[in-house]
Amino acid sequence: MKFAVVRFPGSNCDQDCVLALNTFEGVTADFVWHKDSSLEGFDAVVVPGGFSYGDYLRCGAIARFSPIMSAIKEFADAGHPVIGICNGFQILCESGLLPGALVRNRDLHFICEHVTLRVENTNERFANAPVGTLLNIPVAHGEGCYFADDDTLAQLNQEGRILLRYSDAQGGTTEAANPNGSRENIAGIINSAGNVFGLMPHPERACDSRLGSTDGRAIFQSIIETTSR
Repeated sequence: MKFAVVRFPGSNCDQDCVLALNTFEGVTADFVWHKDSSLEGFDAVVVPGGFSYGDYLRCGAIARFSPIMSAIKEFADAGHPVIGICNGFQILCESGLLPGALVRNRDLHFICEHVTLRVENTNERFANAPVGTLLNIPVAHGEGCYFADDDTLAQLNQEGRILLRYSDAQGGTTEAANPNGSRENIAGIINSAGNVFGLMPHPERACDSRLGSTDGRAIFQSIIETTSR
């Protein structure tokens, strides 16, 4: 199985993603430059974290116009898996592949710490774990507060499209457990077709015990197992 990891000017988690993915058996991951216009030969796409185009205007606002985004939209429309991590989540929202927006953190400070996530809905493709499973995965962002209007939130809940919420160590989705002020403690959502996933936490930074957690491997493993069938 082959992953494309998109590289924009200002990306800084692309190498982390390639390194982590290449530790999985039967998987290869290669960089794809933002000016490329084809994803031929790839089975899944990762839009990684970082500061694409310096986050000028707002996060992801310029990256959405890169040539590769047209290819990613076609790739997603064909039913193939796309995962956007941190800045990648912001880009997917800016490009219309996911609803809502990521805005400044509640306290207006950059956050870099491990957080607890609760699996809200079992999704075979991205979160193949029982509801209530807790994951220890780090965040690193200044604009990670997920916002959507009430109608969009109601639709996401009704359709089971909220996959991850920030929680405490006991699984409680409290305000204190919410690191950035995201509405309803939302940490990750999917599109209506179920093949595009955006999340602010960094699973690629939780794939090696030396980094404090291997819980991020479960997310990539879900993609690998469902796509390789």
